[in-house]
Amino acid sequence: MGKHTLLLFIDGLGWAAPDPARNPLASYGGTLLDLPLPDGPDPVPVARSGWARPLDAVLDVPGVPQSATGQTTLLSGVNSQKALGKHLTGFPNLALREILLQHSVLKTLTERGYRAAFLNAFRPRFWELSRERQLTLSATTVANLAAGLPFFGLPDIKAGRSIYQEMTNAELIARGFDVEPLTPAAAGLIAGQAVRHHDFLLYEYFQTDKAGHSGERPRAEDELRRLDEFLTALLGEVDAEDQVLILLTSDHGNIEDATTRRHTTNPVPLLAWGDEAREFVSGLTRLDQVTPRILERHPTSG
Repeated sequence: MGKHTLLLFIDGLGWAAPDPARNPLASYGGTLLDLPLPDGPDPVPVARSGWARPLDAVLDVPGVPQSATGQTTLLSGVNSQKALGKHLTGFPNLALREILLQHSVLKTLTERGYRAAFLNAFRPRFWELSRERQLTLSATTVANLAAGLPFFGLPDIKAGRSIYQEMTNAELIARGFDVEPLTPAAAGLIAGQAVRHHDFLLYEYFQTDKAGHSGERPRAEDELRRLDEFLTALLGEVDAEDQVLILLTSDHGNIEDATTRRHTTNPVPLLAWGDEAREFVSGLTRLDQVTPRILERHPTSG
């Protein structure tokens, strides 16, 4: 039986002191994201038999980590901040797209013969865009284009094969699309079932970053509760005997500090549950080490 890995990219999630007055992760009411400060270099035990390590997202580049560079680094294993000489916000520019087109984790694993997929579903308008226009979108989109993999759409949501970026389909329904509402728990079950059919699966959730930028403490805590519900259902669906590893990490800090609407220089968490979870996080200290460790878990055959 082969190994299965699900990488949950949660935008704008940092690791800070568990101060309820400042940090929504310490006050949202759940347990999976309530992270204690690490005491030394060893992995930190977290709820549901998980393990965690803080990762440096600054990566020797002055300034505050941003989305384009952080996501490119996470999805490629290349220190994109260093390559660019700065932190870049928004979507990847040409230089970052070139890094993803060469080093996307989805591309590398696909070329090694593994079944890889990007779990997020897209609206119909995406297929009306040229490839050149698609390449100007998010780092996750470019990473999937680099691999030449298909994208999921609304029929996949209806069939329970895919999840929209905000899990519940509320945005799609508000736009008039004919899909059923989902609870975060139902979305978690879909992710748990999907990972068994893939060697590597990627899911992106960026509502956490939007909540952090809003400066609204109740909104931040609500997003964290939604994510906790999703994770609880997902972890309940995964059987340890299936050799499934669930990973969760981010590109930069934001939602963990309610005193600012901006990104932070806090480390980002790397959380792991399931197969070889403690071994996976052990020794990792930087964001650019995540993809290389995933590739070690899924090596070139032969």
